[in-house]
Amino acid sequence: MPITTEIVDERISVVTMDYSPVNALPVEGWYDIARAMQAAAEDGISRVVVLRAEGRGFNAGVDIKEMQHHAGFDHLVGANRGCYAAFKAVYECPLPVIAAVQGFCLGGGVGLVGNCDTIIASEDAYFGVPEIDRGALGAATHLSRLVPQHLMRTMYYTSRTATAAQLHAFGSVVEVVPRDQLDQASLALAGEIAAKDTRVVRAAKEALNGIDPVDVNRSYRFEQGFTFELNLLGVADQHRDEFVRSGNNLSV
Repeated sequence: MPITTEIVDERISVVTMDYSPVNALPVEGWYDIARAMQAAAEDGISRVVVLRAEGRGFNAGVDIKEMQHHAGFDHLVGANRGCYAAFKAVYECPLPVIAAVQGFCLGGGVGLVGNCDTIIASEDAYFGVPEIDRGALGAATHLSRLVPQHLMRTMYYTSRTATAAQLHAFGSVVEVVPRDQLDQASLALAGEIAAKDTRVVRAAKEALNGIDPVDVNRSYRFEQGFTFELNLLGVADQHRDEFVRSGNNLSV
């Protein structure tokens, strides 16, 4: 199964993405993440969730090749709705969600980690939103939770990336570790949280979401509207076709 859940230490749900070669998720993969978050919240055991990935990178966004393989707009709508469901489920999960990020975290990957409560990253991790290069918009909502506003705009317009070390300096990544220590570090933090009274932690999660200055669900949905406009104009389809022809191994 490309999205799997393992219970560690009887109280930590570890949700793993494993879509070779680059963890570019198909439509169903995004919904699977949403279902995994809901299952962890309702299993009666878990007190915290770790979201991680196998392979050389954490997440390369949506599977553009899947989208371009099908005529019409069904898979475009599916990807948009799937991303929305996954991001929302991470944010609204009543348990704290820790992202353990290695290698690339792009596009939809930023949507996931931007809605997590805590991020731990490997030394080789980097983050970016190359949507403009694909004729799309989205995840600025989540990138703005990781970097300051003016840097977010520059990264968005240029498709530049930021390293884990840079995000650590901004305070959005709590710890940067060698790749071979990433799982250990994320589980250590998860264990620290899991040791607390889960009733209080769940209340804290709900309270912290309630005082957020931006409604991330509504904000991201607003961004998606412009992606649909670009698709109706044919702009996005042109960029996606160019991406597929280029043989690029990374998606958004």
